[in-house]
Formats: sequence, structure tokens, C-alpha cells
Amino acid sequence: MGKETTITIDNKRFTFEPDETILDVAHRNNIFIPTLCHLKGATPTGACRICVVEVEGAPNLVASCATPAANDMVVYSESQEVIKDRRSIIRLMLSSGHHNCAIRDFDTKDWTQFQLKVLEEDGTQDLCPVWGECKLQDLAYRYQVKAKGLPQSESKYPMERVNPFIIRDFSRCILCGRCVQACREVQVNNAIDFGYRGADTKIVAGADVALKDSDCVFCGECIEACPVGALVTEHALKPERFVKTQKVRTTCSYCGVGCQIELNVQHNRIIKVNSAGDVPPNNGSLCVKGRFGFDFVASPERLTSPLIRKNGKLEGATWDEALDLVADSLTQVKKDHGSDSIGVLTSARVTNEENYIAQKFARAVLKTNNVDHCARL
Repeated sequence: MGKETTITIDNKRFTFEPDETILDVAHRNNIFIPTLCHLKGATPTGACRICVVEVEGAPNLVASCATPAANDMVVYSESQEVIKDRRSIIRLMLSSGHHNCAIRDFDTKDWTQFQLKVLEEDGTQDLCPVWGECKLQDLAYRYQVKAKGLPQSESKYPMERVNPFIIRDFSRCILCGRCVQACREVQVNNAIDFGYRGADTKIVAGADVALKDSDCVFCGECIEACPVGALVTEHALKPERFVKTQKVRTTCSYCGVGCQIELNVQHNRIIKVNSAGDVPPNNGSLCVKGRFGFDFVASPERLTSPLIRKNGKLEGATWDEALDLVADSLTQVKKDHGSDSIGVLTSARVTNEENYIAQKFARAVLKTNNVDHCARL
């Protein structure tokens, strides 16, 4: 029997597996170590440095997400030196871009000028669209950090809003790389990457083109991964974000995978869809249909009652009238021209169960195998 390998974190001893990092061991044992760049399922980079810890015998603080756990290693997750370093990192991040939330520290005149600039560049004078859901903001509160006395770094790149799904606000990007990892390692779409160097570094799509002109499939995985307000959905800058929202857990009906999703509902209307978290079968990932294909639910163009064409004009009818007409017409067509003259077209917008019933009806009642569906978003 092999010797047990252990690591000590904050004076508590834990066993670990050979491939685990310090961060893995800490999180598995409910020890808080903050992260911004770390993404589950992706290669650790240690880029943000917010997860640094102190290791006895090491000359410098180390990134816990990229440092393998070692036998008899002694780690301190929140020593004075660690906290000091984290505060400095948070302060520098807050000094860059439009982090216009309660953690910015301005006098009244500076704050007014700052908000006017945000209004001009972002199109809104409200607080950041992810206020209250921003990991950088959470850490600033936790470590009591304000960006006071540091000049604000201006963004070199304008906001991108030329597609109907994703807003890219480079002024709020902290270059953590989570969106790149989500795109390249989780979804394997390879649509975005780091571009340029030094102060000009930017997350680029293709040869620095708009998302709509790149290989992006708009799965929204990058939005889910972004820890700040650099990537948000179009609804994020609209008034409904201030209305009380009810969250409803359900199953996506677009295909047979059974992805778990969370509907954000206001006044019985879906305004946003998120994944339901790290649960199977999708484990937090969604496709473009699952994340963005919900507008048809509340579309004013949806039919609410059957229509029957009479004298060349569509007129309202009861369900009994419509069903009787369809049954009589299909029966007559089948009698005159045979079952193969009939085809059934279903929809990707209805549930698996409804599509199953449709094909069962086609094969068992109409006696035809001419069944297809429309996969349009």
C-alpha cells in the first residue's frame, strides 16, 4: 500500500490526487481562493494572478490554479502578503476601463464627468450591466478595495454591437482569457483569441473582425464565462434589466439532448436564457438556439387560434372546425392519391414529445414515412 500524500492548507491537512493543483484541493475542501481567469475544464493559465497563495519555502507567491499540489507542501491562502497582493491586482483592474459601479471612488465632479463619458461611449448612463453579478466587483467588496488615486486607463477599442446577440465592451475587458478558453477548449469553435501585444492587447475574432464576420456560431459560451461586463447579451442594456425577474429551471426543447436551462421571466415573458449551471447533460454549455432562440414565444405574429381559408381569405375558426377540416381533407387525399402523396412537416421549436407524436400520427394513421422538420432558428 502506497504512502498517503498530503498537503497542508491554512493549518489543515488534506490528501490529494497526483494531478490536482493547490486550487483543486482547496475548492474540494471548501477553502476559498478567488479566481478570475480560471475556467473549469480548461488549461490553467495563472494569467490574472488573483489566486496567488503563499507556499512555505517558495521565494514568491504562486498561482494556485497552475501549481501542482506536492507532498508535505504548506500553503497559506490568505496571509497578509497574499491579501496585499490581491488588493493591488484588484485595484489595477478597477483602474482600467468603464467599471462604473459602487466600487469606483470619485468625488462628485469626477463621477459626473465619468458617467457622461460612459453615456457617450456605451449608450447608457446606468451602472454597469452586470452590477451585482460581477466577480471583480464581488472581490473588491470582499477585500475592501477602491480604485482611489489611480488614473483611469482609457480603452482603445469601441464597443461592438453589430450582431443581434452579443455585445462586446472592450472597455470593461480585464483580459483574463476565460472567453478564449471557453471558445477554444470547451466549445472548440476557435472563433476568438488574443490579438496584438502589450497595451494594445485585445480579444479578437478572426483577423480582428466583428463576431458576425468570423467563425463565431453565437453559442454564448463566452458570455457565460466572462467574469465582468465585457460580454453581455443585447437585453443587458435595456430597461427590463431593472424589473424583478423570476428564474425558472426547465429543459431545452430544441433537440433530444435535454440541456438544462434557466429562463429569466418578467411579467410572463422570457427576456433571457442561461444555462442551469454545472449539471448534466450540458454541464453549463448551450447552443445558439438554446440560449437565444426564445423570442418566438412572445412574438405578436404567433397564431392564437386556427385559421381556415374561405373564398380565398383566411378567417378565424374553432379548433373543432379546423380539426374536422384537416381530418376530412387528409382522408380524401389519401383515398384519391394514396398515402405517399402526403407529407408531414414538424418543427424544431416544439418539444421532442410533440415531434414524436407527429411522426407516430404520420406513420400509424396516415401510413406515410414522408416526415421531415424545419430546423430554422
